[in-house]
Amino acid sequence: MTNATRPDYQHICASSDCCGLTRRDMLRLSALTAAGVATPLLAAGDARAQAFKGDDQPVKIGYLPITDATPLLVAHGRKLFEAEGLKSEAPRLFRSWAQIVEAFVAGQVNVVHLLSPAALWVRYGSKFPAKIVAWNHVNGSALTVAPNINTVADLGGQTVAVPFWYSIHNILLQQLLRANKLEAVTRPRGNAIAANEVNLVVLAPAEMVSALATRSIAGYIVADPFNASAEIAGVGKVLRFSGDLWKNHACCITFLAERDLTDKPEWAQRVTNALVKAQLYTRSNQIDTARLLSNAGEGRYTPHPLQTLTKVLAASDYASYEASGVVRHKDWAQRRIDFQPYPFPSYTEELVRAIRETKVEGDTRFLAALDPKFVAGDLVDDRFVRKAIQAVGGPQVFGLPADFKRREVIAT
Repeated sequence: MTNATRPDYQHICASSDCCGLTRRDMLRLSALTAAGVATPLLAAGDARAQAFKGDDQPVKIGYLPITDATPLLVAHGRKLFEAEGLKSEAPRLFRSWAQIVEAFVAGQVNVVHLLSPAALWVRYGSKFPAKIVAWNHVNGSALTVAPNINTVADLGGQTVAVPFWYSIHNILLQQLLRANKLEAVTRPRGNAIAANEVNLVVLAPAEMVSALATRSIAGYIVADPFNASAEIAGVGKVLRFSGDLWKNHACCITFLAERDLTDKPEWAQRVTNALVKAQLYTRSNQIDTARLLSNAGEGRYTPHPLQTLTKVLAASDYASYEASGVVRHKDWAQRRIDFQPYPFPSYTEELVRAIRETKVEGDTRFLAALDPKFVAGDLVDDRFVRKAIQAVGGPQVFGLPADFKRREVIAT
């Protein structure tokens, strides 16, 4: 992947002591907890929201160029917001999760996809009133490693990158390491790493492929298409898919400000309707979706070539992963990435439990006070997505149970 094919990315160094994404993002996000910093942003967001009444408010999408953003971009590209009677602006591409959160709080964007564990941090750590209204997708991530790494045990004494501390990627990686008697650590560059330790660093997804190619890291766990990019370039291979660790888990969710849910419920419903229709379309039109999102597509939403996105979205080679043993749970009958919008309460509850057992940097004291059942009801507002799903034919069109209940299955 050359700089020419990813002009929208800024360089983030790969070293474990770099002052780039790891510390900068956490400092910027943590600053939002300080009233002196957060108040101007909140005031600006409120002013922007109050400038519009009801459905007059335009849809302003903020996204990172990963397949997690697919429903938002498909809804825009296929004018599904307009079909719902809404106006929409050109989606804004951001380079980091911190940038998205800051823009979201300030009201510069009002529809964003966010890592599901990061939603916990935003609502309860920074105390910004926002809620999950839908899932963006399920699965869609993988642990990709250097060609000489054949087992999880081979990662002992090595450095592995995650995209953000508050990510399902960090949670699943650490569960996998514990299952293989390896300890996750965060050591400064140059410090010794024991044979039973794996040093974790936070790295921008756009830099992961090149870092793996130069052997700055031994692997990374992240959303596609960066796993597919490494495979196609021949610099890495998928060791495990995230969906083969936690069955049909959410990675990114759709996050809306609570002020919009309360003051503009019809607007929120129309936004959710469009996103649900986008997911339904994507499930049956994977190649067309890849074409729409590619760097050759009319909207040029991402810097990724069609070949890479097709490998993820169409996933015609998924059977080969099952045959090789990369996929261990064939009976789960999953896709590399799939789309269904309903935010299962059981997942949110388990997510709270899981993040408490996961090493993350920054102030985590707020996590101890979280009750899983309370969070499942407080963080998520499923009123809109339930109506939207019923409007397109009911839960069965997404292969969901009629009662919107499931049991979480995690097997490393």
